[in-house]
Amino acid sequence: MQETLGLIAELVPGGGGIFDVEFDHRIVFSKFAEGDRFPEADELIKLLREHMA
Repeated sequence: MQETLGLIAELVPGGGGIFDVEFDHRIVFSKFAEGDRFPEADELIKLLREHMA
């Protein structure tokens, strides 16, 4: 993330299989909402770019 977008990622421990990606206090990706799947790296970069615009 840092090399591609200039962002520093922070991992916040949670529980119950939750995996959410937030940018500027907004959920960019939610594993729960997406059918229990993790994002591909290029998908995540695209989503973050859209929220940065």
